[in-house]
Amino acid sequence: MHKWLGLRRLVALSLALFSQWSLASLSLLTEPVQGALVRATVPAGSQVSYQQQKIRVSQQGEFVFGIGRDELGSRTIEWVSADGQTHQQSFEIIARQFAIEKVDGLPPKMVNPDPSLAARIRADAANARKARERNDERLDFMQDFIWPAKGRISGVYGSQRILNGEPKTPHYGVDVAAPTGTAVVAPASGIVTLWQPDMYYSGGTLIIDHGFGVSSTFLHLSASHVQAGQRVEQGQLIAEIGATGRATGPHLDWRMNWMNVRVDPQLLVPAR
Repeated sequence: MHKWLGLRRLVALSLALFSQWSLASLSLLTEPVQGALVRATVPAGSQVSYQQQKIRVSQQGEFVFGIGRDELGSRTIEWVSADGQTHQQSFEIIARQFAIEKVDGLPPKMVNPDPSLAARIRADAANARKARERNDERLDFMQDFIWPAKGRISGVYGSQRILNGEPKTPHYGVDVAAPTGTAVVAPASGIVTLWQPDMYYSGGTLIIDHGFGVSSTFLHLSASHVQAGQRVEQGQLIAEIGATGRATGPHLDWRMNWMNVRVDPQLLVPAR
C-alpha cells in the first residue's frame, strides 16, 4: 500500500502540471501512467486517431483510451478539427512499479488447471469478450467513478505471482474484501451486458458497459440484482459480494477495460 500512496502523491502533484498536455485545445484529463484510463477532450467536431487508429469521439469532443500495464514509450494523438486542420501531440507513458511475489513448492494442480476444464475456460472467456464488445455513444465513463463496495483493499492492479518459477497472469483488478452478501453498487452508470453466476475462474460475473468501449467487470459475486440489457445508474445496487469461482475468501474483484486493454479501476476513484 505504501507504493500505491506514493503513486497517488505523484498523480496529485502532476495534476498541477496538466497545462503541458494542452496544445491546440487537446486536454488530457488523466495522467498517462501505466494502467490508466485516459479521458481527454478536443474541440467539438474533431476526428481523433490514437496511435494511427481512429477512435470514437463525441460531438462535444470527449474521447477516451486505455494504457496497458506493460506499455511504455511514446504515444501519439492526432486530431482533425472541424476546419480541416490536422494537429498532433505525443506523450511519454509514465512507468509504475508493481508487486511481484514468488511462491515455490506448490503441487502442480495448484499452478495450472486440469486440462479437462480447458473447453469451459475458453467458453467463459469468449462470453466475457463478447459482453465487452459494445462501443456506443454513451458518455457514462466521463462520470467521477465511485467505489462499488466498502471493505479492505486486499489486492491491487498489476501485482503478479511467480508459482514454482512460472510467471502467472498479472492481477488486473482491485480486490475489496468484505463478507458474503455485502452490497455492490454501480461505480458509474451504464448498460449491463453480462450476468453469469458460475464461471470457472471468476464465479458470479457481471459486466457493465459505460460507453466508448469502457466497461467494468465484477467477479466472485454471490448474487445479482440486475440482468443483461438493463440500464443502471451510478450508486444503484447491482450485486452482492461472494467467494464464488477460484476465490480463497469473500471479496469483490473489480476490473475495467477499454476495448481489450485492461486498465486500473483504482486510478478512477478517490483515495482510501
